[in-house]
Amino acid sequence: MKRLLSSAGMLFLAACSPQAEKIYTVDEFMADDALLAKIIVECRNNPGELRDTPNCCNAEAADGKLRLERMRKSLGG
Repeated sequence: MKRLLSSAGMLFLAACSPQAEKIYTVDEFMADDALLAKIIVECRNNPGELRDTPNCCNAEAADGKLRLERMRKSLGG
């Protein structure tokens, strides 16, 4: 009986826990400008809470890479 109640409690807690946000890779951000812009805005509007999250770190890295690519193209490289 204890096992049944324990298992039911664990299932209940697992079902009620918040769903984890999908973590995007740098390449996924580089391929989707709208997603990158959305995440960058969210991260820059709340840096104290979101700065060190995986999506913010990956979005900032993707933004940096895209800027470098644009600079290379504009310089003819």
